[in-house]
Amino acid sequence: MNQVISIGKQDYASLREENYFFIDKTDFIKKWWEAGDEITLIARPRRFGKTLNMSMLNCFFSNKYKQRADLFQGLSIWKEEKYQKLQGTRPVIFLSFADVKQTNYLDAVGKIKRIIATVFQQFKELFQTELLSEQQKAQFKNVTPDMDDVTAQSALQDLSCYLSLYYGKKVIILLDEYDTPMQEAYVNGYWEEFTAFIRGLFNSTFKTNPYLERAVMTGITRVSKESIFSDLNNLTVITTTSERYSDCFGFAEKEVFQALDNFGKGDQKENVKKWYDGFTFGKQKDIYNPWSITNFLKEGYLRPYWASTSSNGLINKMLQSASPEIKTEMEVLLSGGMIEANFDEQIVFEQLEKDENAIWSLLLASGYLKVEEIEYRGEMLDPWYHLSITNLETMSMFSNMFKGWFSGSLSEYNGFVKALLIGDVEAMNHYMNEVALATFSYFDTGKSYSEKEAPERFYHGFLLGLMVEQRENYIIHSNRESGFGRYDIMMIPREGKSSKLPAIVLEFKVHNKNREKSLEDTVEAALQQIIDKAYDRELIEMGFVKEQIRHYGFAFEGKKVLIG
Repeated sequence: MNQVISIGKQDYASLREENYFFIDKTDFIKKWWEAGDEITLIARPRRFGKTLNMSMLNCFFSNKYKQRADLFQGLSIWKEEKYQKLQGTRPVIFLSFADVKQTNYLDAVGKIKRIIATVFQQFKELFQTELLSEQQKAQFKNVTPDMDDVTAQSALQDLSCYLSLYYGKKVIILLDEYDTPMQEAYVNGYWEEFTAFIRGLFNSTFKTNPYLERAVMTGITRVSKESIFSDLNNLTVITTTSERYSDCFGFAEKEVFQALDNFGKGDQKENVKKWYDGFTFGKQKDIYNPWSITNFLKEGYLRPYWASTSSNGLINKMLQSASPEIKTEMEVLLSGGMIEANFDEQIVFEQLEKDENAIWSLLLASGYLKVEEIEYRGEMLDPWYHLSITNLETMSMFSNMFKGWFSGSLSEYNGFVKALLIGDVEAMNHYMNEVALATFSYFDTGKSYSEKEAPERFYHGFLLGLMVEQRENYIIHSNRESGFGRYDIMMIPREGKSSKLPAIVLEFKVHNKNREKSLEDTVEAALQQIIDKAYDRELIEMGFVKEQIRHYGFAFEGKKVLIG
């Protein structure tokens, strides 16, 4: 009889008690314990089993579960007697910052204080012991949602002390989704004051805590030492390219295919692989996202389950205002290509706007890009990452993001695309001016308006939107050589020369008052360039005749556009 699949349940004990669908990852317990590291930070994409694995560690080590050997019997970890004896023998503090998504500093810190206060209430038995002094009991009572910052920052170290006195052993601390509030602080503009608070909390909890035996922290990103870990020299960081624990998060292909067979969906292996395979951790390839697989097993339909579970606010913000060079790289990725980028896997939030390559680090950590190869170059062995889009599901995420860039003028954008395909230049001019008016500043840096840069940023943003909007009808190339130069955009019907759709060449130009008297002159210059540079040559070599090819010149002056 097949197990029942429970979507979204991340409590290890209840999964085992109810015999819900579960893939054995208890080897993680052994690998982590035998590594002997004091503090381990593990970065994995969202919905990749981080919370479930942390809950599993809690159930295994916490003395609150010392009578619950049934939770592990029959699993990999239970094969060795020494681990049977280790189960349920340690005081464990387990907390999560997954819900700390407030838009301002006071609410974010207030939420963390409430989480800490709730953890304290899980250990009420400490009030009954004579091992704690009256002063310590008073300090315990002071840990409330209304406590001051200093009390909150030292609270977890204090609780470690109380538990160590009570149980006679040092504590294990498990902090899940540590970086969720970091991203919110950055996006919502309270980064500096928030990280000052977090730095104090982490220093007290993980660095100067004499009652700490070991700790695990999980998150999506590795936030740099300069940001919040400046004092933690005892931190072992596991990123997506690290070899350790590479098979402990996510489902291996063998596990996925076995599950498909068990649930009567073995005939869908090829489609499931296209949609949900592609994640790599270290050298471990063919890793599948657990959230998507469990949803598919339950629902039976191929859908972007995982890609639909997050707003991706930080990534969206960085991409929309990225330089034309970054957007050009995104065009390569959307076309199924691979890019090469040099970056640091740690996220330095203060430098995100200064170092554009940080977007690749964020996209890799988030799971939207995968590493095909790491190449070490030069005397300093700088890492160059060969990156591609992970799978069809992540491709759909990018598609929705780029379409969303025009959400404020979606009807005008769609109207423009329709007018473009039928050759209605008057309608194209109407709709494109509406779109440009609504979105120009959206694609600029937001710091200063540039007469030259804004149109170029808009052009590349528009191109990305066009690539995902017309993906099924057209192969869209940009900035490629044809004839005697490089065209801006070429739209090639997927059905080739037999298609009823036209082949289209678009050339964009910013009005230059020194060369052209009017926008009309700029349009004519763009159209003449298509002819003079023989941009049609690529299409003609593919068998298209001139009657099947349309030329459009776009002229920009500020937020005004003229198309001819």
